[in-house]
Amino acid sequence: MQTVAWSDQLKVLADRMGSAPAVTDATGQCMTYAQLSVQSHRLACALQAIGLTPGQSIGVWLSNGLDAVRCAYGIRLMGGAETPLSWSMTDAELKWCCDLAKVQVVITRADRADRVRACGFKPVLVEDLSLTQLQTSLQGCPAVAATQTGRILFTSGTTGKPKGVIYTHGARWLGEQILKAAMPFMPEAGETLLLMTPFVHGASLLTFAWCDLGGHVLLHDGVDTDQIEPLLSRGDVPALFAPPTVLAKMTLAFKGRRFKGVRCIFTGTQAMTASLYQATFELFGPVVRITYGKSECVNPITVMTPAQTHAYFTQPTRPAGACVGWPVPGVELRIEGATADQEYGQGEVFLRAPQQCAGLIYSEGVRGHDAQGWHATGDLGFIDEVGRLVLTGRVADVIKTGGYRVNPDEIEAVQMGGTLYGALCVTSLASDYWGEVIITVAQDVKPGWEEEARQRVAVLSKHKQPRLYVATPLLARNAQGKVSRQKVRQAVLEQFHMVDGPYPILQQN
Repeated sequence: MQTVAWSDQLKVLADRMGSAPAVTDATGQCMTYAQLSVQSHRLACALQAIGLTPGQSIGVWLSNGLDAVRCAYGIRLMGGAETPLSWSMTDAELKWCCDLAKVQVVITRADRADRVRACGFKPVLVEDLSLTQLQTSLQGCPAVAATQTGRILFTSGTTGKPKGVIYTHGARWLGEQILKAAMPFMPEAGETLLLMTPFVHGASLLTFAWCDLGGHVLLHDGVDTDQIEPLLSRGDVPALFAPPTVLAKMTLAFKGRRFKGVRCIFTGTQAMTASLYQATFELFGPVVRITYGKSECVNPITVMTPAQTHAYFTQPTRPAGACVGWPVPGVELRIEGATADQEYGQGEVFLRAPQQCAGLIYSEGVRGHDAQGWHATGDLGFIDEVGRLVLTGRVADVIKTGGYRVNPDEIEAVQMGGTLYGALCVTSLASDYWGEVIITVAQDVKPGWEEEARQRVAVLSKHKQPRLYVATPLLARNAQGKVSRQKVRQAVLEQFHMVDGPYPILQQN
């Protein structure tokens, strides 16, 4: 494949679907397929008119809504490198990511223009782009070179500052074809997929795929249970994307209810616990579809269908870890570094896939994959007896305490689901005596929470049991909304200092 004909692809889709709804936002504003094509092509011409060129990194700093969709389509039509920026980014995070990706122009709203300028970049107001009267030619936009940089994403930054992830236009196209091929069903015109997570992440990938198939995307800006309850009650939503953090909010808000009409819940990004699956099953039935994807290789890397997911979670026993299913066609996996003394032969997961990124941008420059194209994911895991990938943690998160190597994910899985605390994070503090001291940090705690957490973890070996417990109003998260062990550790050390020894304690600073 030498070129990607994004423009022709969108025009054919618009001719076929016409006035059918493509995307609707939480305010009720709707964009039909015909409007999506015209407005996206018009926006592409407007970007070219201000001097932006194919392959150039173009920052997009917008919240969920129709403008974000128009910009995503428009940038790829003109061959630019769409660089989505999380709406919740701080100024320091914005500057870091834009500098890394060599962004000069950031498309944003008028109320954020001053912040963009203060960081040293040129704001382009989406309001101006939306109002432009530039007319597109009948020929649309020319095809884009497949090797041209087409998108720059950013890693979550849980173990340090985010890295840039470079995707070519060719890899973007391949990723969308693989995602569509792995869909559990083909949506009918107007059949709705509800998206509540930031468009700059997984929501945009599903938007492109769902719209390519002629469905209707309902794009909400966050999880508003009052808004989504009527939709679910009426059976208006046959599909939704809900990572475990979203499912946890929904199962808590709608506990005791049963919604019919949902055919598939797309989930991923984090491990699903057995207790959360049970709560989701009680709410919706056996409709959860699990996938594995990364910033460095977009979904789907592996897939577990709703039926397979239900069979997995209802079997009598399961090994520790998060099963994410079988590799999709074209994806290769291998486990490296496993030793005989490690249970299930777990080690670091390496992957090679047609839709993976072209390389990573570090502060010192761009780094590609190894000579054979393998990518070290940083995830720990193993391949089970039937060929499924089971993830057990992160290489960088492994805690070394008292001569043992301990995976914090294993501890979290056991402690999650307590009745006297909400979300929790297991991390560590540096110790001369132990090497590292394991600590559990929890939010939304009630009296007796620590004893409950200690009782739940008592089933683990002594060296895996946390020695310290801390309550916090809110767990620190990164720009993508994931709990950051590094930031949680920093927050604890800002409030406490540890008195080291065989029985360490925390004292207020």
